[in-house]
Amino acid sequence: MNLTNKQILLGVTGGIAAYKAAELTRRLQDQGADVRVVMTSAATEFITPLTMQALSKHPVHTDILDTKTESVMGHIELARWADLVLVAPASANFIARLVSGQGDDLLTTLCLAAECPIAVAPAMNQAMWGNANTQANIEKLNASAMHMLGPDSGMQACGEVGEGRLMDVALLVDAVGNLFPSTLLDGKHVMITAGPTRESIDPVRYISNHSSGKQGYALAEAAIEAGARVTLVTGPTQLNSVDRANMIHVTSANDMYDAVMANLHDCDIFIGVAAVADYRPRTTAEQKIKKVNGEKVLTLELIENPDIIAAVANQTPKPFTVGFAAETENLIDYARKKLVAKKLDLIVANDVSNQSIGFNSDNNATTILWSVDELGLPMMSKRTLSQKIITLIAEQIQ
Repeated sequence: MNLTNKQILLGVTGGIAAYKAAELTRRLQDQGADVRVVMTSAATEFITPLTMQALSKHPVHTDILDTKTESVMGHIELARWADLVLVAPASANFIARLVSGQGDDLLTTLCLAAECPIAVAPAMNQAMWGNANTQANIEKLNASAMHMLGPDSGMQACGEVGEGRLMDVALLVDAVGNLFPSTLLDGKHVMITAGPTRESIDPVRYISNHSSGKQGYALAEAAIEAGARVTLVTGPTQLNSVDRANMIHVTSANDMYDAVMANLHDCDIFIGVAAVADYRPRTTAEQKIKKVNGEKVLTLELIENPDIIAAVANQTPKPFTVGFAAETENLIDYARKKLVAKKLDLIVANDVSNQSIGFNSDNNATTILWSVDELGLPMMSKRTLSQKIITLIAEQIQ
């Protein structure tokens, strides 16, 4: 079980079991998770936000209208950030408000806004657990898309014995790990290109673009989580390397083409996310081009770069080939034409004229097209989007 790179939003509600949230945070971190904490006001009576902040190494969020944090990481941003919302412990009161769809505090609002899975670990007195109203709420929770983890039976803080105590922390961490499927692409080799390319003009200047590489790196992480062996061919970025990926760093479009072709022999799925320069200077000056007095114009002659994704799609045998279309107008029309002209199996189209998505943003909104259909996806984190793309690819190849 491995939670490497998983982003878990831990919700802590009021109850004596809240003290176990400290150990739970540590054990999730031990498995590689990045944990951020949201506490209800009742939870802060049992364990301090300062304790959870020290353990999680992130500010603890308690208020839905916190003006100090809203501009940095508001409730919608927190919901988009998470791969999983885990409420542990979850009190009877919280579960009742959750299943009724209330959004009267930060944690319930996050659950309403979350596009990721939600897991609930109940903890309460055995009489409260056995109450008919609580059991009716549990039935509603089980009938929803949410996951219920526990509870356990045994001695409770009140001295009574029965069902309702929080699941043992070690077992709870294992259960969380089991919520992340890792079999969608088992045994598959996925190659992904990411980031920009740089086409040299002289030793100090180059032609490039605004690609940050974030979407390609997020797709690499999602493919790894799905059980694939991943080769990530990346242009220059400011991002940290992706754990468990075979990283190949390149600079120019020709470099990227050579790296892709050299590693394509056993590739099952190719995802071309990189913003590869369409053209490069015909010649690269060996010395820095100096400004000439009186000259107001510098003329560069550009020639076409190799079309990497078209070359991949024309291979025999051909890997399942996924392209990206970054457009500023006529998004769907241009993407559909590219899908057909380059013999792609799938294409992901996004509008890079929108500054809140696309290049350099942590979020994206896309339309995914294939030969017989298309799927529009609203704005979400690039991590969440990547998981949805990988799931769709797995469905298509099956």
